Amino acid sequence: MRGDAEVSREAIIAAARRAFARQPYAAITLKAIAADAGVSAPLVLKYFGSKEQLFARVARFGDEIDQLLDAPLPDLGRHLLHALLDAHEQRRDPLIRVAFALQHGEHATLLRDNFRDQVVARLRSRLTGPDAALRAELVLAHLLGLGVLRKIVHTEAISAAERDRIVDLCAPGLQRLLDGSP
Repeated sequence: MRGDAEVSREAIIAAARRAFARQPYAAITLKAIAADAGVSAPLVLKYFGSKEQLFARVARFGDEIDQLLDAPLPDLGRHLLHALLDAHEQRRDPLIRVAFALQHGEHATLLRDNFRDQVVARLRSRLTGPDAALRAELVLAHLLGLGVLRKIVHTEAISAAERDRIVDLCAPGLQRLLDGSP
């Protein structure tokens, strides 16, 4: 059973992710994040110390990427798509955060660096063969593009498509990139 502190921390992180996804860094206040999380601003400070430290926590990809990459390589293409589409439905897509990096000025560097070090490098380490780094980035480009079109731009066909249809159409191409197959 999770304690109140863990529930509060998760609520604060979720509220911070929403705030940082919607507004420039300078426009965000801890008071607004606290209100969205249903906690007090002093509690946000107690758990995270400052807005900058909270942003640093939100900019990490850790456990989410563990879940995203948690499949054997031969099944990873389908798994990535299912995991990403699940994340879309739960409004917690870890990859789409990087699409909002430009609005955070100097703080965007942290988000971009974390994405490169925690996401790109982790996927790259799973791949073998020629062009592994390029293939890892191409897989992530496909997933980011899907997320942007589905959750930000809301294109008609992708937004209306059944999850299984998206997976069936996209997984073979992703798997070829993951495997290094022509």
